[in-house]
Amino acid sequence: MRHAVVTGTSSGIGRAVAARLLDHGCRVTGLDQSPATLEHERFRELPVDLADGNGRARALADLGAADALVHCAGIMRGARLGELDFDAGALLWRIHVEAGAALANHLAPGMGAGGRIVLVGSRASLGAIGKSQYAAAKSALVGMAKSWAKELAARGITVNVVAPASTETAMLGDPQRSDTPPAALPPIGRRIQPEEVAALVAFLLSPEAAAITGQEIHICGGSSL
Repeated sequence: MRHAVVTGTSSGIGRAVAARLLDHGCRVTGLDQSPATLEHERFRELPVDLADGNGRARALADLGAADALVHCAGIMRGARLGELDFDAGALLWRIHVEAGAALANHLAPGMGAGGRIVLVGSRASLGAIGKSQYAAAKSALVGMAKSWAKELAARGITVNVVAPASTETAMLGDPQRSDTPPAALPPIGRRIQPEEVAALVAFLLSPEAAAITGQEIHICGGSSL
């Protein structure tokens, strides 16, 4: 039975990914600071603040081996140039980039052929007004993924980034992002649904996706047209 480590499983994309993988027969360990909202015999909750290096190290020691890593956890903080909050920028980096790197650094050496790493990025990596620090963190995921993909290809392990446009999650209503409202609706006339992101992630974790690696795949509802 395949074991997937998924971050941010209490809500949004992370929860949708974990639920999809459980439906596919996987065993899932969910890392999240918030209490678990999933109940399943093959789901294990591992509470952790991914921004806390010491807490993260304790969680890593309790993980064991895994066949797949899906890093979904994230927050939004934003400001225009001239008003940047560098503490917020550092927090974005720790959660999106540093935590993803720590998890992959711990898990990848133990993965065999067929291992999978998926980092959930954002279309904001292409640039977004008032979101430069968030965009920088999400852009860093792409550079890491492409580098790891080159390192791991010979071992049969793939690494990809799934980058959705504005997605219908609780993060859209986060009061701490009141100065950075969500982007306009894409041409399809609605926001991306977490289940749509989860479906692509599940495919990238499947044997059929063995030839896809080092890619940033956008789910944008036509926003990139």
